[in-house]
Amino acid sequence: MKADFHKMIVLTAPSGAGKTTLVKHLLETYDFLDFSISACTRARREHEIDGKDYYFFTPQEFKDKIASGGFIEYEEVYENQFYGTLKSEVNRIWESGKSIVFDIDVKGAINIKKLYKDDCLTIFVKPPSFDILVERLTNRNTETPASLKKRIARIKRELKYETRFDAVVVNDLLEVAKKEAEYLVENFILGKPFID
Repeated sequence: MKADFHKMIVLTAPSGAGKTTLVKHLLETYDFLDFSISACTRARREHEIDGKDYYFFTPQEFKDKIASGGFIEYEEVYENQFYGTLKSEVNRIWESGKSIVFDIDVKGAINIKKLYKDDCLTIFVKPPSFDILVERLTNRNTETPASLKKRIARIKRELKYETRFDAVVVNDLLEVAKKEAEYLVENFILGKPFID
């Protein structure tokens, strides 16, 4: 079966489950993948670069993009805090001849799957347990107590979405999770896994 690079791989998970680590691993492993940079309205963190980590917009700029049909999906996660996927980003990657990897929230993943159907593989990255996930988030020290409380409430809701995705990878042992993600990607893009 011939490789089909006009596809999308969406990794989704509650915060702290490890989807970003798996996305980075897949991008380092396969040169036929490129990362879809999300747009957002949250404040840029010190180490983040506009156009590399995210496209940073003001809430008004984001709303203008919504009005002009610039997104394939978006969500207002908290009041005036938007995240979304730009149509121009999807076109940029497909025009380069590569498949797209997304690192997005569960609702965004469901919306992309609805739009692109069989050209989209959705992978839910599941933590070993809810308690471990909360511990990981707390240890990050990137949240205020109030924002951590909001995030934990959101995680509880997001874990209920697990059954709505094509595959589930439990991120307990990272090396095992990486291999499972590789298998899923190879099977989806190349039609069968690589043989080592």
